[in-house]
Amino acid sequence: MARISDLLAGGRTYSFEFFPPKDEAERATLVRTLRDLEPLAPSFVSVTYRGGRESRQRTYDLVTGILRTTTITPMAHLVCVAHTRLELAEILLSLRQGGIENLMALGGDPPTDPAAGPGELLHAMELVELARAIGGFSIGVAAHPAGHPLSPDMASDRRWLAAKMALADFAVTQFFFEPGEYSGLVEDLAALDEHKPVLPGIMPVTSLRSVPRMAQMGAAVPAWMVERLEAADAAGGDEAVRKEGIELACELCRAVLDTGAPGLHFYTLNRSTATREIYSSLGLGPAPAPSAAAPGGAIGAAQ
Repeated sequence: MARISDLLAGGRTYSFEFFPPKDEAERATLVRTLRDLEPLAPSFVSVTYRGGRESRQRTYDLVTGILRTTTITPMAHLVCVAHTRLELAEILLSLRQGGIENLMALGGDPPTDPAAGPGELLHAMELVELARAIGGFSIGVAAHPAGHPLSPDMASDRRWLAAKMALADFAVTQFFFEPGEYSGLVEDLAALDEHKPVLPGIMPVTSLRSVPRMAQMGAAVPAWMVERLEAADAAGGDEAVRKEGIELACELCRAVLDTGAPGLHFYTLNRSTATREIYSSLGLGPAPAPSAAAPGGAIGAAQ
């Protein structure tokens, strides 16, 4: 299996992010999405994790299923919250035993289960240190172009991020919509003598209904983008909005690549259409084709 740090050293990477399915309907959708995107030859895909034993198993099943049944390199997410140090070490060891060499180390959102404790490790940096102690991982961390929600100010945010990246191999950003947010982040890190790759996270906005949700997920859609989407809606309805959202995402991708970004990381929401259309528009892969019926396979199935 390829290590993401080696892939980044070799040139630009193009990657996709998925979340583990909760039921058979979601699993069928994800299997179809993976089969649709596999011909695009992504450099790697990442699989999210929300904490807790059930999510732990779903993430493990999906990343190991991708490793066994596809040609795609997977990366597992892991969060500190609601886990002891020993539990985290056990998870890391199980990932290595399952053949997983790529890890996204995250602090994680506060647990929603009142019975779940905050966890023994409080920061992603501590999880990176634990993964380094176990060994064998290429490690990524999260970066927030607009600053982490818990950071008191931008200066301290950048100092903590630079210290975290000094222990890791690369970073992937939260999604954003203004190219200047990405270039500003990279420049801030360079000023702190941190030059490791920072992959920009791309989230296409393909419906007006999703605009409020973007802010809840971490980045508000700027007013100028909303105006373009609303103009498309007035001209041609939902389909015109979707096409305008794809074009907006393509414009952002071109802009960050022009600034020297080491690749692109797409938040897919377990769907393939938008990503395939962006790939086609940017000249990164074949033109999108209609999705085939989901094959059988064992991707993401409990083992």
